[in-house]
Amino acid sequence: MDPHEVLANSKTFAVVGATRNKDKYGYQIFRILTDYGYKAYPVNPNYDSIDEYPCFPSLADLPEKPDVAVTVVPPDVTEKIIDEARRLSIPVVWMPPGSGSEAAVQRCEECRLGHVDEACVILAVKFLGRRTS
Repeated sequence: MDPHEVLANSKTFAVVGATRNKDKYGYQIFRILTDYGYKAYPVNPNYDSIDEYPCFPSLADLPEKPDVAVTVVPPDVTEKIIDEARRLSIPVVWMPPGSGSEAAVQRCEECRLGHVDEACVILAVKFLGRRTS
């Protein structure tokens, strides 16, 4: 899927692998989504909160179904997240560089999930610009 189309047509994101470490992509991706007006939920079983936002242990624990699950985890974990996304009817999985694999792409296709592969969320959000709605 085209990353800009996903950003333009999605309002709610789950960032699996979000972290409090400001130097890590899990934090940077979560913050750019919130800073640019998207609703983003951090997902990481190791935290109760990230900044002022409550953090959730899994996709199943979110208060609403996101439009997109962003994986900021190793490829073998991403493959498990794809199965969870399918069970929860999350329509799109975004796998930034380093979190996806050929097996993960194949699993998305088998599950009939939309997917963005090897595209940087940070650059895509900056290029698209701030949402108005």
